[in-house]
Amino acid sequence: MIVKTVVILLLLAIVGSLIAGGTFLVKDPSNGRRMLNSLKLRVALSVTLILFLVLSYAMGWIKPHGAFSVPAPTATEEPSR
Repeated sequence: MIVKTVVILLLLAIVGSLIAGGTFLVKDPSNGRRMLNSLKLRVALSVTLILFLVLSYAMGWIKPHGAFSVPAPTATEEPSR
């Protein structure tokens, strides 16, 4: 549950930085320092999110799953031939 919360918070921060950068692009004068800072923050948050996901996978906190995953046979079932 903690991992999901951290991922959602990071995604919301990335989207917030994206919206702020768009606002700075439209409303700021041609200097554009605030937009550049917003871009830096968005890149840093994205890298943090990716590193957190890799760490979570390595620690076993999250497990990948596929759309067509097949359940493993139980001990009572015979393997199909």
